[in-house]
Amino acid sequence: MFGFKKLRESLSKTRGSMFGQLSDLFAANEITDDLWDDLESILIQADVGVDTALFLVERLQERVNKEHIKRPDDALQALKAEMRELITSNSPLMLDARRLLTVVLIVGVNGSGKTTSVAKMAHYYARQDKKVILGAADTYRAAAIDQLKIWGERSGAALISHQPGADPGAVVYDTLKSGLARHMDLAIIDTAGRLHTKFNLMKELEKIHGIASKQVHAAPHETLLVLDATTGQNAISQAKHFKESAKITGVILTKLDSTAKGGVVFAIHRELGVPVRFVGTGESIEDFEPFDADAFIDGLFDNGH
Repeated sequence: MFGFKKLRESLSKTRGSMFGQLSDLFAANEITDDLWDDLESILIQADVGVDTALFLVERLQERVNKEHIKRPDDALQALKAEMRELITSNSPLMLDARRLLTVVLIVGVNGSGKTTSVAKMAHYYARQDKKVILGAADTYRAAAIDQLKIWGERSGAALISHQPGADPGAVVYDTLKSGLARHMDLAIIDTAGRLHTKFNLMKELEKIHGIASKQVHAAPHETLLVLDATTGQNAISQAKHFKESAKITGVILTKLDSTAKGGVVFAIHRELGVPVRFVGTGESIEDFEPFDADAFIDGLFDNGH
């Protein structure tokens, strides 16, 4: 579960810029046609996205009519319920005790916070007394390997790395082989953030998938895409590109504390069809938690409305 205070702090820019306006919007004495237009406008400006904003407004209008809602304050509670339903996932990232080793691939463009997210996830599970091994398969960037070494030491995770420019598939092979031999609980693989063409990206990920599945049954069990929340709707375009190339099962949303575009969470769930699994809420290695829909919705609105 999220620490509510930390999440609320990370959403301060999003809440202050746009979502705080929703409380004012629904403070009126009656529900008017203008309310729907204004709601749509606020949602779009909050980077919920045009399609998702229209979807939410339509769902809310249907609910208001069906339930004969007359008071704007009751309509606001109905909106929160629709938002919560949109982003609630029944498939959290879990370590299955029946597996010999859970394998998670981390994908995303350079600069999104990908390598840092690998380290933060390792730290998160290490705090739960899970044995974690990291694979530095982003061999195209020497800095990524060095960064993982430093973060790995801080989190207490083991690390498998090769020389810069080495075959990423060999890193994956050695990571999983070592993870099995050392009875690790979780293997987290950092993959290349930038390959020259979509074809190269697809081939690289297909190769990694093939190697993983031969080493561990049904691996990789999760493929998580790291998205930078500060890029808003651009993150959605980027995600669609990756979704075509990789079997994405969820999203890690970074830099939520640095943006007013937290509304992109809704677009991720609806337009990509995958859940936000984790959120980065600061620069510390501790600032990383599983996504919690209730805490997120509550954190978007002022004064607990």
